[in-house]
Amino acid sequence: MYRILFAASEAYPLVKTGGLGDVMGSLPAALAALDCDVRLVIPGYRDVVESVVAPIIKAEFTIPETGHPVRLLETTLPGSDVVTWLVDCPSLYGRRGDPYNDEHNIPWPDTAQRFALLCRAVHAISLGIVETGWLPQIVHCNDWQTGLIPALLSQSADRPATVFTIHNLAYQGVFPYDTFVDLKLPEYLWSADGLEFYEHLSFIKGGLIFSDRITTVSPTYAREIQSAEFGAGLDGLLHQRSEKISGILNGIDEQVWDPAHDEFIVAHYDADNIDRKAENKQSLQKILGLQEKSDKPLIAFVHRLTDQKGVDLVIGALPELAKLPVQLAILGTGNPNYEQQLVNFAEQQVCDIAVRIGYSEPLSHQMAAGADFFLMPSRFEPCGLAQIHNMRYGTIPIVRSVGGLADTVTDTNPQTIAAGTATGIVIDGVDAEALVAAIRRALEIYNQPYVWSDLLQSAMRGSYSWRDSVDKYLGLYQSLLASRR
Repeated sequence: MYRILFAASEAYPLVKTGGLGDVMGSLPAALAALDCDVRLVIPGYRDVVESVVAPIIKAEFTIPETGHPVRLLETTLPGSDVVTWLVDCPSLYGRRGDPYNDEHNIPWPDTAQRFALLCRAVHAISLGIVETGWLPQIVHCNDWQTGLIPALLSQSADRPATVFTIHNLAYQGVFPYDTFVDLKLPEYLWSADGLEFYEHLSFIKGGLIFSDRITTVSPTYAREIQSAEFGAGLDGLLHQRSEKISGILNGIDEQVWDPAHDEFIVAHYDADNIDRKAENKQSLQKILGLQEKSDKPLIAFVHRLTDQKGVDLVIGALPELAKLPVQLAILGTGNPNYEQQLVNFAEQQVCDIAVRIGYSEPLSHQMAAGADFFLMPSRFEPCGLAQIHNMRYGTIPIVRSVGGLADTVTDTNPQTIAAGTATGIVIDGVDAEALVAAIRRALEIYNQPYVWSDLLQSAMRGSYSWRDSVDKYLGLYQSLLASRR
């Protein structure tokens, strides 16, 4: 089968800040299970290196353009057999914090240097400049942090094929021209047909222009990003490359997200034994300090607190939601202003609301198991995994019909109920009023026992694994390699 090198800035469970980490923690393993020869390479962040037991030093080398000494550490991705390489460079990665921000949530001042080093290391590994005893046929890059890899490989005649996946086009890795100079990137890359973007350096353009194929994480998002509304200034370029773009829906790791075996929840259940979900609701209410009422619908919101995720719409809707017979549980971190508004509203105790600032993997699982509804009013959503996680747990998503949400959630109405295809509630509009209207409709459905029962069954019995999507990736790889012969 194929030799594939995945390059990314994060991979669960080693390091995760969002959906990219989830995908890198599951897609390589799904391909490896089908006999692909897969390697995964990520930066050797301090916390990651310290968490790995007895890694093998695969190679030691220096990046000529930076002078940084690098060790390539080999381990396996926990929970799988996927060989994982850590680009260990303490001068750039040996710090506390997440991949993008320090301990105080302030972006690293040398972010460009950190990910340029990753890209140069992958470039050297892919061409055998750094000897590992293994060469990829395909280098699969993910998001702007790896965008320089296809650009750097583009001038090598014997290079591997390249695929670039857009997980979120809103994040582009744009830096001043001085950064281009500091990184000592080849001069031929500084042009409108290269990395230059309105007189700035754009990492993501390296992936969009120089990769052999571009994928996004849902079919609808693949179409949306070629429009001005969703293209984030790159719609013209993406439209030009439309024949090379495909949308492949993300799957989830059904072992990690499984209410029948989840180690983080108090009562295990499945679609045939859904009554025990009520025990998780009671436990969650207790954890969050909410009233322990089994008949009061509980709505969860677990996201980054950003405009993309529609947190401002939620805040605008809070006065009206306070009048409804619902509980609201919010978990997230992001915009400090939004964080403070949510905390202030909760402290007023004008409604049954719990707010937790930060992120907790166990609590996110407990909220999926214990809530009745999952709120996701995103302005745009490349794929989204949270709505899929929650449907698997019998927690009904309330979403806007954009990107991957449109591809995974079917609105509940008489026709879809009769057909047994309903899986959620779709918000009709981009304002607080539309959000409240959708929640009112959700409550009406919740109060119809037979409809509610059918909806839960339909949501929980959906197919959310990587099986179909992996077949599409294999087809893409086959087509790509055949076209280069």
